[in-house]
Amino acid sequence: MTHLVLASASPARLSVLRSAGVEPTVRVSGVDEDAIIDRLGPSAAPELVVTALAVAKARDVIPALIDEGRTDAVVIGCDSMLLIDGELQGKPHTVDVARTRWQSMMGRSATLLTGHSVLRISDGVIVADASGHSGTIVHFASPSPEDLEAYLATGEPLKVAGAFTLDSLGGWFVERIEGDPSSVIGIGLPLVRRLLTDVGVSVAQLWATNALVR
Repeated sequence: MTHLVLASASPARLSVLRSAGVEPTVRVSGVDEDAIIDRLGPSAAPELVVTALAVAKARDVIPALIDEGRTDAVVIGCDSMLLIDGELQGKPHTVDVARTRWQSMMGRSATLLTGHSVLRISDGVIVADASGHSGTIVHFASPSPEDLEAYLATGEPLKVAGAFTLDSLGGWFVERIEGDPSSVIGIGLPLVRRLLTDVGVSVAQLWATNALVR
């Protein structure tokens, strides 16, 4: 049985997988993202950073899975950050930071990078792994001061990479994208499909053993 595990607390990623017909088990990693970024150093390529974080998150949940008796599974880890002006931006956490970021994003474009890691474990051992990243260009609108303050007040942009969403309130302020929309939401289905193939798992197998009851 190919049991699917999502190593993420993101409701948006879970929603994407559910819409794609699977119901994964969710296990949230406890990795120190800042420590990993510091260890990689300031010269690390942005694509390397998001992919390394995704790999760390996927690997972090495996011991707990084994303790639960889930020794045969496929684990997916992801991490998203916005690349603008050569700088990676994660979750802003505060209104002031989110406001400053939006003021720099208005009327411009930036690249949403999402790292992906797929690990296959059998009998409690990692037997195959594949990782990669996707990049999607996001063209932002220029919300009015009133709209921006109202958006900040919802709290949504404080908790998401780049201070915006595509699939929720922030979608009002995205003019268009170039690339995979599911990747902007947080988990790129085309890339995950390819990574699953690399570890010997097909989408059909996921549907067969992790089907969402509709």
